[in-house]
Amino acid sequence: MKDYTFNISLSILNHLGRNLYRNFITVLGEAISNSWDADAKNVWIYIDREKNTLIIKDDGDGMNENDFQTKFLKIGYSKRKEGDSKTKSGRPFIGRKGIGKLALLSCAETISISTKKGNTDYTGGTIDNSELTKAIDDDLMPKDYKLESLQLDLFKKLQENHTKGTIIYFENINDGIKNRVEYLRKLIALYFRFSLLDSSFNIILNDKPITLDEMSDLANSTQFLWRINEINDPYLNEKLAPSPELVRTIRYKSALQIEGFIASVIKPANLKIRQTDEKIGIDLFVNGRLREKDILKRIPSARVPESYLYGQIHFNSLDDEIDRFTSSREGVVSDDPLFIKLIQNIGSIVRMIIDDWDKWRVELRQEGDSENKRITKKERKSKELFDTISDEFIPPKTSPNRNKVEDWINKLSNDAQFNFTSYSECFVSENLLRRYINDKPIVFSKEAEEEIKKWKDAEIRNKGKANLSIKLRQNNDDLSYLSMDGLANLTDKVDPIRSAGLSRDAKEYKPIRDALSHTALLTDLAKNRLSSTYENIKARIKKLLE
Repeated sequence: MKDYTFNISLSILNHLGRNLYRNFITVLGEAISNSWDADAKNVWIYIDREKNTLIIKDDGDGMNENDFQTKFLKIGYSKRKEGDSKTKSGRPFIGRKGIGKLALLSCAETISISTKKGNTDYTGGTIDNSELTKAIDDDLMPKDYKLESLQLDLFKKLQENHTKGTIIYFENINDGIKNRVEYLRKLIALYFRFSLLDSSFNIILNDKPITLDEMSDLANSTQFLWRINEINDPYLNEKLAPSPELVRTIRYKSALQIEGFIASVIKPANLKIRQTDEKIGIDLFVNGRLREKDILKRIPSARVPESYLYGQIHFNSLDDEIDRFTSSREGVVSDDPLFIKLIQNIGSIVRMIIDDWDKWRVELRQEGDSENKRITKKERKSKELFDTISDEFIPPKTSPNRNKVEDWINKLSNDAQFNFTSYSECFVSENLLRRYINDKPIVFSKEAEEEIKKWKDAEIRNKGKANLSIKLRQNNDDLSYLSMDGLANLTDKVDPIRSAGLSRDAKEYKPIRDALSHTALLTDLAKNRLSSTYENIKARIKKLLE
């Protein structure tokens, strides 16, 4: 019987996702990851936006002719298949499937690769993607498509003092290089520099090393920090810890073998990378490689604090004998049981963080989470109003009295929250009663007319003393001179000994209401009495209005 073997067309490259990688930072990420896996100590990146070229150079292991043919050009080749999980120096491999190189081989019109091991000559070739596309259209077999020879003048200067490693030259990047170099520096720092956590691995962009300084703006706008389990991260230790804006830090323990941090910024705009579509979020890393950006999208709740959060979760347990990652290498398989467990764990942590965030923001007299039921809606709005007004009285940072005044304001905060709410309740209920009396209409009693005259006369005298001739009230409505007790006597007067009614509640309400109107700080007993009496008044007014 005849022996049969597989024949694979070049079209498999398209099916695997030759055009899958459209994000420039993904291409950079794949190149940096390959250099990491090659045990490189340095990766040099050269970007020329005007010429639309990209060069990636490293001092890693490099390749000889056999390596280049049987490993680099073999789609699907992975060092892990040889039983290795770490490089010779002990780094955990980032690469897994061996198809990530498609990001490199299809992101530009031409890609030239020059590589060498320590004791060999340079080898390599050029991929012309227009010719590769033609070969795919013609349904050629892989053995019938040959790479073009290298243009040696492209590499002459790059090969100086280069004893081993790989150089990849990209010409005419698809869709161009849209991001400015300074913002690419920040993106690289975000996704590689302080996630790999290895001082022996340096990334140099246009001859300037990527350092933690790229993250200074983010660190200086960070307000709160939550550490998850034990994490040794230079960004946290060298940038966040000394930041004057970091005012709260707490640690959470997780039963899962994760480590990481979640932080919040002062304003959501602090998470936007200017002139890009990028927003910093909470990202998932496995063995130092970004595996999924913004994992909060897996825990949708649309709560206000989420727009303030960023961070990193490192969970190396996802990289085991089971392949849990999507073919694009830009995410984790959604229904993987271990990943689901991770998302549930992160979700519970984020819910606790949201409560912390609201509490701390309110303590700092800043806007919190309006959906948080920790305090009532009325209390929250009163607190926000007090904070807005009191901020106008805080002296500048250079004033020696600033801390003292802030302390006075903080001590007023709880009373102000109660008083602002109570005054608003008084304002609404009394004015609704006035409208109700006018609408009926209700005839004024003798007592009401006397009360109105008393306050009108007092107003005339006080305006005379103040030399005021302006009109104070919007109209001459006599009811505006009556407070709750006078209005209640017109609408629901009862015998205070025998019957419950609005007038009896208003009589009890009046002395505390008057103290409140004079901006006095009430005792706890008075607050409780005012609140309970107002609830009765509110119920009776609502019944009248019905």
